[in-house]
Amino acid sequence: EIRTKFPVARIKRIMQADEEVGKVAQVTPVAVSKALELFMIALVGGAAEKAKEKGGKKVTASHLKAVVLGSEQFDFLAEIV
Repeated sequence: EIRTKFPVARIKRIMQADEEVGKVAQVTPVAVSKALELFMIALVGGAAEKAKEKGGKKVTASHLKAVVLGSEQFDFLAEIV
């Protein structure tokens, strides 16, 4: 099981750094933190599976790239890998 926590206060600061963003509801950074956690679990978990399939012990950039290119869920990342 992968356990990650992203700092809610830092997420709120990043959100408020954008001039177009006004006040941020207290629950919003918590929701973004959870969404980020689930995104990272899916991406890194998939890369770990690719590494295992290929007999590797380390997750590399090529494993991440394979996950991004092999899943419709990560299409929005295809341009940057």
